[in-house]
Amino acid sequence: MQPSIIGVGMTKFGRYPDRSVESIAAEAICRALDDAGIEWTDVQQVYAAHVQQGVAAGQRVMREMGATGVPVLNVENCSAAGSTAVREAVNSLRAGANDVILIVGFEKMQPGLLLNVTPSEDPQVAMGLTVLPMRYSLLAVQHMANYGSKPEHFAEISVKNHAHAVHNPYAQYPKPMSLEEVMQSRMICDPITKLQCSPVTDGATAVVMASERFVAKHGRSRAVRVLGSGLTSDRDLAVNNLHTTDVIERAAAVAYENAGLGPENIDTAEVHDCFTVAEVVSYEALGFCPKGEGARLVEERSTWVGGDLPVNPGGGLLARGHPLGATGLAQMAEV
Repeated sequence: MQPSIIGVGMTKFGRYPDRSVESIAAEAICRALDDAGIEWTDVQQVYAAHVQQGVAAGQRVMREMGATGVPVLNVENCSAAGSTAVREAVNSLRAGANDVILIVGFEKMQPGLLLNVTPSEDPQVAMGLTVLPMRYSLLAVQHMANYGSKPEHFAEISVKNHAHAVHNPYAQYPKPMSLEEVMQSRMICDPITKLQCSPVTDGATAVVMASERFVAKHGRSRAVRVLGSGLTSDRDLAVNNLHTTDVIERAAAVAYENAGLGPENIDTAEVHDCFTVAEVVSYEALGFCPKGEGARLVEERSTWVGGDLPVNPGGGLLARGHPLGATGLAQMAEV
């Protein structure tokens, strides 16, 4: 049984101080239902992905849309909340429990660096080692020391993704950036500058998924089959703040195995570029190049649209925006 995505819908990512998160989510849902060619009452289960929206946010969105009595499951898994919700929906469809599931990710974010999952009394918090820019800064420094990459290699990711976002009507910052602008923006955590950090964003994305039997019965010419996925968590090294890409490598290995494919089969990719460093090291973790050669892909412009393997053609988190619960779904909607 291979479930399919039969419709997607997004809001334009940005800042919406005068709108409720429920109304933003409802906008994305209506667009996804229209894209799928189904009615709200056809949906048999809802997965709601969010991180900072409080208790039962999915049920609040249901009230906005019109309560139908179907099961609602709230999913919180930090920036992976949306993609995790899709994976759970895939499992439900494969098990035959449902034929049509709607997954919606949504977020209204407050300014500042809000993500710190380490207890405040941990000494590493006092040292600043658990703040996300620091974690990626250490990955960058390690990469430069081991493989000779340079700060410019990381900054070029922001240049690329902003150039891609110019063509994306849903992007928060659809404007080009020069390498000089990126490099000279305010230093956040060496070598990461402000324009190498994903912005604080409001927005929502919805995805409609259907079972193989639904697609066979009703026909959907644009149905996109889900071949495989991988979900992993940190092991001892990462938990103790020794920064590696181990968790990405293991998730990719599972997804490739499930799909019966390998990195050599991939034509384009949506990669989690919360910071520019994350995209470069992900090239290697996903098997797009050998360890240490992520900077080479940057130099060759292989991951630009028009290159051998376009990555983040919609602008990525850096330019499209990063509303936590909606991000993984936005990546799927872009594909």
